[in-house]
Amino acid sequence: MTLLPPPADDLQSLQTEIKELFTQLPTMKHGELIQQAMMTLIRMAEVEADRLDWKILNASLQDMERAFRVFYPYRHVRKIAIFGSARIKPDTAEYRMALDFAQCVTQQGFMVITGGGPGIMQAGNEGAGIDKSFGLNIQLPFEQGSNPFIEGDPKLVNFKYFFTRKLFFLRESDALALFPGGFGTQDEAFECLTLMQTGKADLMPLVLVDPPGGSYWKSWEAYQRDHLLKAGLISADDLHLYTITDRLDEACNAISSFYRNFHSSRYVGEDLVIRLNFDLSDEQVESLNQSYSRLLIDGQIRKAKAFPQELGSETAHLPRLALHFNQRDFGLLYQMIREINSLDVVAPEMTHPEQK
Repeated sequence: MTLLPPPADDLQSLQTEIKELFTQLPTMKHGELIQQAMMTLIRMAEVEADRLDWKILNASLQDMERAFRVFYPYRHVRKIAIFGSARIKPDTAEYRMALDFAQCVTQQGFMVITGGGPGIMQAGNEGAGIDKSFGLNIQLPFEQGSNPFIEGDPKLVNFKYFFTRKLFFLRESDALALFPGGFGTQDEAFECLTLMQTGKADLMPLVLVDPPGGSYWKSWEAYQRDHLLKAGLISADDLHLYTITDRLDEACNAISSFYRNFHSSRYVGEDLVIRLNFDLSDEQVESLNQSYSRLLIDGQIRKAKAFPQELGSETAHLPRLALHFNQRDFGLLYQMIREINSLDVVAPEMTHPEQK
């Protein structure tokens, strides 16, 4: 492999910056991870690779750098990703529904992330307004110019690659809403469901929204039942990973109700830890054990306080449930979370769910 050397001035500047970085690493908050990333790049330089390999690596890192910088100031604000066709016109019922939905969820305290383009994406940005909008645009030869409601805003990120763009849709979102669309929307629907079904995405609500009286997603689900469920290619519980509706109030409630008591989750050792906004009674936890024992490898669903690994975090004060989850029955886990959110709890008046 032969790479052309950078200009002398650039090389000297790079050497200076690297030297300063290595000096600061021991005192940096994430110094160990930064060191691991740099070691990965060094190992890459030691293997045979084509120029194209390095261009892909460089462009993907640049994609991620831009997105990290844009999202970091808003890391404590809950966000919802809105997907749908770029070809939907503003005078259609689908566009109006997406616009109204974006207005509804921003009133609940969420910010909105769209693909930044026309159609449903434009409706989402228009409904949310520029202060509550992000756009994750993709460079395409057709269809995908930025819509006028996000164009020029610093919260618009232009991506070279679909895979880095998808990463940030899922990484930054606390909820997902899909409206009718073509291959891209279908791809995003199955990508989201696959990551949810396999536990590779955070626990979050997914709503599939038809316009009033529409049947796009209902027909889509009929296909899943007839060709996937009947053949045993998915389980019946997988159908609980999402909500289908053609009503605006139901679509908005599917999002807000998910965070009525559920706050967030993480794994600590072998335990799945579910952080709650409000504590459950012993009787309510016992009822969960009776209804959802299939989720467990062993033991019981139990009340817990912050684990040692969580002390010092902004969620350390929250009550918790802990369980040795089988990491398989995610559809059933979503059913349990919805039941937790429906339980009566002794709690002060709820505030907006935007703070993570």
